[in-house]
Amino acid sequence: MVLEQPLRSVFMQLAKNKSLNKAAKKWGLKFGASQVVAGATLEDAIKNVQLLNEKGVACTLDHLGEFVTEREEAIESTEACLAVLRAIHETNVECNLSLKMTQLGLDIDESFCLYNMKRICEVAQAFNIFIRIDMEDYSHCEQTLRILSILRNEHQFDNVGTVIQAYLHRAEDDVKSLKGVPLRLVKGAYKESETVAYQDKATIDKNYLNIIKIHLNNGSYTAIASHDHTIIEKVKAFAIEQNISKEQFEFQMLYGFREQLQKELIDEGYKVRSYVPFGTDWFGYFMRRLAERPQNIAFAVRGFFGK
Repeated sequence: MVLEQPLRSVFMQLAKNKSLNKAAKKWGLKFGASQVVAGATLEDAIKNVQLLNEKGVACTLDHLGEFVTEREEAIESTEACLAVLRAIHETNVECNLSLKMTQLGLDIDESFCLYNMKRICEVAQAFNIFIRIDMEDYSHCEQTLRILSILRNEHQFDNVGTVIQAYLHRAEDDVKSLKGVPLRLVKGAYKESETVAYQDKATIDKNYLNIIKIHLNNGSYTAIASHDHTIIEKVKAFAIEQNISKEQFEFQMLYGFREQLQKELIDEGYKVRSYVPFGTDWFGYFMRRLAERPQNIAFAVRGFFGK
């Protein structure tokens, strides 16, 4: 169930509020955010990754950050990503790196962002670590896919993939054009216009299953990022029906969510990966999680009263 549209819109607007994002860096992990963000520091995040690995859960780390408009900030974010890669390598945890290219200067200059991405991909390739480029709002979609193509085709980085959002009208065409590229498939968490995105949950769910099946049938590695039990069961049934190996896909869930379901999937022999965000720039991420599901507000309530 999605929040009623007016309330959802409020949370989405809060997520974009630069003043609140800036202030939140000083608050620390307040209002329940610590339940969905794995700490303010890389050290904290790695400890949580190790704990998840012990439970059989693979991870992908995301150093949170948004609204980067200065080159110095983008360089700092690039260095932070490189530090994550070094920490993954040194601790030998089972973990990928997820990143947003707006952190790396995409809104400043595309070629500057590409340069930063190349630095990250080179180190990741040397350490045999996979890089997932998170898909952001629709205005960045074309740029994201263009840079992905340059990285994979011109620079021969096969250790990088991206995310496709099922609520976008273009999703099916994008998935077909990305045959062979490891993709994380999601429903979509940003507020988008009906001119570019489906607005009805049933339609989004139908298209989500559609693009999952297309990518699996193409023989491509597929990450199904969903907490929706119905979707997960349908994917499992489809894989059995089509004789698709469990090695060709994984289920992904957000840090702090559906832990019992994750355990059940692991016990059944499926690979499960947790999306583990960390850092002081947590506010925008947390507001989007509140916007997605009414149940998530319970995190904020418990956090506010110090539980």
